[in-house]
Amino acid sequence: MNDTQQEDFGPLTDLIGVWKGKDGVDIAPEPDGTETNPYFETITFEAVGGVTNAEAQDLMVVFYRQIVRRKSDNDVFHDETGYWMWDAKSQTVMHSLTIPRAVCVLAGGQYTGKKDADGRTVLEVSAAIDDDNWKIVQSPFMRDNASTTAFTHTLTVGNDTLSYAETTMLEIYGKTFEHTDANDLVRA
Repeated sequence: MNDTQQEDFGPLTDLIGVWKGKDGVDIAPEPDGTETNPYFETITFEAVGGVTNAEAQDLMVVFYRQIVRRKSDNDVFHDETGYWMWDAKSQTVMHSLTIPRAVCVLAGGQYTGKKDADGRTVLEVSAAIDDDNWKIVQSPFMRDNASTTAFTHTLTVGNDTLSYAETTMLEIYGKTFEHTDANDLVRA
């Protein structure tokens, strides 16, 4: 790892810091339909620095931890850790994540320099169970009972605001379900 003070994190630069959001909405599967959970959360992004792979690929890396609590009872119902990575040479953004349900995702996408109407950076990544490049790995239990088949994540950051929307496609309770999460956060 290198000195993070000197390095260019590209489109990940504005992520670094602590973010708080109080208006999240989680739409999750239930055996007889859906469950909607309003939530609040904290996401902390920390600069890791530069990482070189096989002396040929240089990545800029940011570590994060996301803690999500239900508004109804203040209980943590989602705890996620992972990394956002930037490969400037190939203009690729990567997002690896792990949740303590025995599910891991490595999502990726091309960074196009896209900005929203407010000039904020837009990062878009995806993964699928059958994708040759961006994969989902899960335990046998999850594969057989609540299989994650696809994942998309759009994160928009800048001007001290961070917004995200993610969709996880699940095969659960004998049906295909679109599990969604979205929130708007501000820099703490």
